[in-house]
Amino acid sequence: MTVPHLFMCPISLDLIKDPVTLCTGQTYDRSSIEKWLAAGNLTCPVTMQKLQDPSMIPNNTLRHLIDQWLQIGPQFDPFYLSKMDYLASLKKILESGEASLESKCQTLQKIQALTEESQSGNSCLLQLGFLPLLLELLFGKVESKLSEECVKFAGHALSCVLRLLSLGEYECLNMLKEESKLQSFQVLFDQGTSKIKGSLCQIIEAISSSSKTRELCAKLGKNSRLLKGLIHLVHQTYGASDSGIEAISALCCLESNRENLVQEGGINGLLTYIYDAQGHERNLAPLAMATIELLLGLESAKEALINHPNGIKALIKMVFRVSDHQGSESAIRSLMIICTDSFQAREEAVGAGVFNSAASAVAEPV
Repeated sequence: MTVPHLFMCPISLDLIKDPVTLCTGQTYDRSSIEKWLAAGNLTCPVTMQKLQDPSMIPNNTLRHLIDQWLQIGPQFDPFYLSKMDYLASLKKILESGEASLESKCQTLQKIQALTEESQSGNSCLLQLGFLPLLLELLFGKVESKLSEECVKFAGHALSCVLRLLSLGEYECLNMLKEESKLQSFQVLFDQGTSKIKGSLCQIIEAISSSSKTRELCAKLGKNSRLLKGLIHLVHQTYGASDSGIEAISALCCLESNRENLVQEGGINGLLTYIYDAQGHERNLAPLAMATIELLLGLESAKEALINHPNGIKALIKMVFRVSDHQGSESAIRSLMIICTDSFQAREEAVGAGVFNSAASAVAEPV
């Protein structure tokens, strides 16, 4: 029987007996890759990427598929195997150093369509190592000035990456701990379209949500340029400002990130968003308000809020939200924190009738 491409070791070109996967997402027969590494090679044979981590993870799913194929032979789900072979051919185009950027863009569009079809299709893409490959293509090397074609490519690649990340494979994002890759991330954020900025904000959310990427989350929180970019994003009343709020809120999961966000103008950005909330697509003012309450554990955040020309007004506006009262409780608690230290804030809040109606506001369903 002809061995399906998926079941063939890229080194020996024989049927894989003991499949193991490297950090690059490529799978080999254990004996073949062990010989490769023992010979002093420090790269992945297929991608030629330097192996940051030479450990090998058993690929039990592929082992099970090969065992089934050996038992059932040609009757084993030929449609599935042909689909996997098709995906493997698409992967070869993306890996090729000779394929043009236009050709790779067209390939990405096909992959993007597949990711939108079903979760099983995404599982196949993960199995074949598409996620680390796409991340490498996105952040491995980005020019300081992006061409229109590069921006188009990045848009399609990010769409695929986010679909695959939805399956929880966040650990792959640790590649961004490399300074050069984080720099590429920044270039895309600075020069990308509104959609690209929104997608990168979603990646920041994914990084912040996983214990496996905690160190990377802390690294992002120290990146002054990135924090300033996120805060600038939330000042806008269009595009990806809502995604910016979600990214900033997510980064606040680490206490060490909060002081840096305040120093870069995070309180001002969040207050401006709340004050102009009606101009935003999704109106995440309650989330912005909850983030402010969290940051008010810092003296620098209290000072920034008091000094903001519309700071107290923004909190009062949240207290009296007439549409759904979401964020009202958080706004009242925040006002209580500020009014404890500021006579000016107390006068403004009392003048607006906040504390006269606080009890009824808190009693409303959130």
